[in-house]
Amino acid sequence: MQIGIIGTGNMGSMLTESLIISDAIKPNNICITNRTISKALKLQAKYPEIHVHSNAEEVIQNSDLLFLCIKPLDIHPLLKKINHLLSDKKCLISITSPITVEQLESLCACSCARAIPSITNHALSGVCLLTFGKNCTEEWKNTLVELLSKISKPIEIDNEITRVASDIVSCGPAFFSYLLRKFIDSAVKETKISEELATQLASEMLIGMGNLIEKQLYTLPSLQEKVCVKGGITGEGIKVLEASDIHRSFNQLYQATHKKYQEDLDIIKEQFQIPNV
Repeated sequence: MQIGIIGTGNMGSMLTESLIISDAIKPNNICITNRTISKALKLQAKYPEIHVHSNAEEVIQNSDLLFLCIKPLDIHPLLKKINHLLSDKKCLISITSPITVEQLESLCACSCARAIPSITNHALSGVCLLTFGKNCTEEWKNTLVELLSKISKPIEIDNEITRVASDIVSCGPAFFSYLLRKFIDSAVKETKISEELATQLASEMLIGMGNLIEKQLYTLPSLQEKVCVKGGITGEGIKVLEASDIHRSFNQLYQATHKKYQEDLDIIKEQFQIPNV
């Protein structure tokens, strides 16, 4: 199987490298291109067997499974240009949340799906969100699940929860990196600990916490209960968090991401001229 990747920005490059380092696909079975071709060549310099093509048409012609890793508003113009090359034997994957599989299928005769990855997939962990088009064949569904299982835990979702699921899986690492950075900054400001040591301790804590949850030794509520001994120091810290109205901040976070998401949906709806589902 030949895999084509159009767009080698942050997520396109991450996806390409993750598939290679996981041994899900050999570099010589990957075709890539990018609007700024130097970015694709930079990736090829790291993995010389990757095939770099000058445009999307060449990638499609040399691929069976195609990942679109470009900005949402660029997808419709590209599909109008290249959809005649997407035969029913091929499979097209969009990795961006505002584009629905129904919209892909409105222009393409091939099997279509949406796969929203996470930066955590670069560590061959975390989740990849999947939504299949109604015309996607069982063979391609199984192939895609098997492929993405090499770098993530594929979870199938409905369109109606796409944004919130993406907030948790794809945006979540940025949100919690920000919170962890503030956690570290305050430790340095309020005590004599160095930033280097505080960062090391916080990073190892986060890794250890992830392992506890992954191994199902604790749920999130039971983990808090286990650490937060009644009348202890942790409890005093929890009181501060409870009084800080952090819950309201997260409500506003989801409101902001959904507002921007809706703006993108409205523009894309005009491009495709079909209802968003």
